[in-house]
Amino acid sequence: MDLFDIRNKVFVITGGTGTLGFSLITYLIQCGAKIALLTRSLNKAQNLISSHEFSHRLIRAYQVDVLKKSELENTSEKIIEDFECIDVLINAVGGNLSGATIPDAGSVFDMEESDFDRVVDLNLKGTVLPTLVFGQLMSKQKSTSIINYSSLSVNRVMTRVVGYSAAKAAMENFTRWMSVDMALKYGDRLRVNAIAPGVFIANQNRSLLTKADGSYTPRGQAIIRNTPMKRFGLPHELHGAVHFLASEASKFITGIVLPIDGGISIYSGV
Repeated sequence: MDLFDIRNKVFVITGGTGTLGFSLITYLIQCGAKIALLTRSLNKAQNLISSHEFSHRLIRAYQVDVLKKSELENTSEKIIEDFECIDVLINAVGGNLSGATIPDAGSVFDMEESDFDRVVDLNLKGTVLPTLVFGQLMSKQKSTSIINYSSLSVNRVMTRVVGYSAAKAAMENFTRWMSVDMALKYGDRLRVNAIAPGVFIANQNRSLLTKADGSYTPRGQAIIRNTPMKRFGLPHELHGAVHFLASEASKFITGIVLPIDGGISIYSGV
């Protein structure tokens, strides 16, 4: 028995149209998985799927706002109709928002409450609500897995992103809470874990970390200086961890947060 075999497993993925998310989707399809991609921008998702010439049998996109439980419930019914089951939920939706990013010359006291609320909703409720909706269905099946996306900023203070950091910290607590509750009530049928990526350059943060000529900004330089491996992560370097947590190879693992960060979370700087 191949404990790492994920062929024909059905993955529901939120936040999959970005650089890191679609890289993972491409990898999972190459491994034989089937993908239900949840997105607010259906056109963007369908263009990405078409550009990779993926079969409609292997991946389908569903337009849904992950902050609206009723939309998630309606979408879950469509996914069951199309794929018959859900084996893995990956909550990759999230990120920081411009209004909640404190400028270098600004102060946390200048941040609008509404901007803080929006980034917390996206990164906390954007994981909690899909977990509740799809987790209820998955708990009735045999051997399913939920994988949440946390952040380096939970355990290492990163300036300028207070709302994002607070939301991810709460989301990690929810991951641990949910893992215990599911194990106590459903045994090993539904495991809940998280990964905590370090700094990966994607379209969302590229201008924050690099200049137009490809050199690092002062913030980018500070990150590299404090990363023992002395580089940013590459999209494919998340694939193995997700594959492991989605497969039977991690059957006795629940409630963990796995860092994928080149050592930055453990380095004191000296």
